[in-house]
Amino acid sequence: MNTPAGGTPGGAPAPSPAGPHPEQVWGDALWVQALLAIAPHGLGGVHLRAGAGPVRDRWLSGFRALLPAGEPLRRMPGHIADDRLLGGLDLSATLASGRPVAQRGLLAESHGGVVVVPMAERLSAANAGRLAAALDSGEVGFERDGISARWPARFGVLACDEGGEDDHPLAATLLDRLSFHVDLRALSLRDCGPAETRAADAAEVAAAQALLPRVTLDDRVLQALCGTALALGVPGLRASQHAVRAARAAAALAGRASVNDDDALLAARLVLAPRATRLPTSPDDEDEPPEPPPPPENEEPPSAEEPQPQSEPQTLEDRLVEAAVAALPAGLLAALQAGLGGPHAGRVGALTASPRSGRPVGTRLGSPRGGARLNLIETLRAAAPWQTLRRRAAPQRTGLIHVHSDDLRISRLQQRAATATIFVLDASGSSALHRLGEAKGAVNLLLADCYVRRDQVAVIAFRGRTAELLLPPTRSLVRAKRSLAALPGGGGTPLALGLEAALRLATQVRRSGATPIVVLLTDGRANITRAGEPGRAQAEADAIAMARQLRAARLTALVVDTSPQPAIAAQRLAAEMAAQYRALPYAGAQALTAAVQSLPRKVN
Repeated sequence: MNTPAGGTPGGAPAPSPAGPHPEQVWGDALWVQALLAIAPHGLGGVHLRAGAGPVRDRWLSGFRALLPAGEPLRRMPGHIADDRLLGGLDLSATLASGRPVAQRGLLAESHGGVVVVPMAERLSAANAGRLAAALDSGEVGFERDGISARWPARFGVLACDEGGEDDHPLAATLLDRLSFHVDLRALSLRDCGPAETRAADAAEVAAAQALLPRVTLDDRVLQALCGTALALGVPGLRASQHAVRAARAAAALAGRASVNDDDALLAARLVLAPRATRLPTSPDDEDEPPEPPPPPENEEPPSAEEPQPQSEPQTLEDRLVEAAVAALPAGLLAALQAGLGGPHAGRVGALTASPRSGRPVGTRLGSPRGGARLNLIETLRAAAPWQTLRRRAAPQRTGLIHVHSDDLRISRLQQRAATATIFVLDASGSSALHRLGEAKGAVNLLLADCYVRRDQVAVIAFRGRTAELLLPPTRSLVRAKRSLAALPGGGGTPLALGLEAALRLATQVRRSGATPIVVLLTDGRANITRAGEPGRAQAEADAIAMARQLRAARLTALVVDTSPQPAIAAQRLAAEMAAQYRALPYAGAQALTAAVQSLPRKVN
């Protein structure tokens, strides 16, 4: 066995603000290779963060070389169907035999081995949940139309994550069940050392697998591992269980029948350190002990040769904590010192059911009406078990597949609902004209963010006796700038017409499957009626009536008061619309954009 960089399994350098050395990171990654190959199912798997390149390829090839001959290593496609993943009916065999014939899925075929999940950052929450359930139960199966089957499925998961900080993180349901989190993104091929460097070879892994069931762990080590998890703020008990299993696997790899301190140090470094949420707190400074009284005059001072009292030896838990802190990556260490948590995922459009387009998420019983799609394969699967009986009932219809209405299956589709933010701008003379510049800046900032958030922006301006749609829902920054550049100001305030135009556009947006959000920038002082005639009293009544219609349409809305001081008219308008109210007399484009982005996104 060629020991990788980092020395012995338990060896760890002193904590450094710069994080562990790249050679230490690669050395720990090689230990993860060996331990996972020994007990894939017991350890759950590894979350491997690395971009496509020679570093990841070397790690993957090294891991494959450690797996014993005949141990399955299966690749799981991102959009795999449920029957291929968990098992289902073998359609051709069922139709040929006239009786249900079950077929194992990919997870059952991976029993005793490892399932590789490429591009794990794109793994759906549903498939992550299915993997997590299989890891917990150790079996998979299906039950459909009175037919059921179960198969053993004890495997490990190798989740290859190529995403950056702004991408969706791996689902916590699955991440919590993987013992190891390895991040190789900062490494180059120079940091990996010679290609033949390994923590173990295939023969040593096979010997460790045979020894592992007999490896024991005493209470002292167990308490130290649990105490280390508590000191680092690692949530839950599953991480401590992972650390115990990793320590037993390390002992088996070394040929020992019991876990020693070095094995526990390695487990703390590989399993607990990546899950740390805080730095261990140092004990309060103890009061200095009082000075001893001077010796009597007739008593000789103690000889230098006499043994002096020794300091208390460091406990195993303290050593484990030090080893885990030393393994913290530089970014995480800096974040913990600053009291910050991990990165937060950005908000994206909500998932909603769609009858015609989107990602398939299963099937349901039904007929293809209203644009719904018939799932032919699942329909045939539902009809296949009954063919023998149906042929006997209708012998004249030989050579045909008998499909009844109860067999029809409709595809369930799901897509992300886009959001369209409708800016309704008061361009009248009563509104401060410099507010239009702020609105233009806010629209431009939102458009720049639309590529990530999948949002659209529309602009309606009202002034004089009309309300005009300046910009239909779009993500085009060029069109937005052109539409807003020539926006004039002055004239009366037809507030009711502006709200009517917003309601009309919001209805069109909602029919297209997107979620409309109305942002009204006004001082609330209407003086032009819905009929286009002057009259402040009637104009205010028309505006209140239209605000109530927007409230009845259950639209998410924000009223931005552009008055120099908060105006009662704008506050009343927001109350009638059931909208949020913001008085931003001195707000710039950034503040307005932040207010819009804070609005809740509702699914229609």
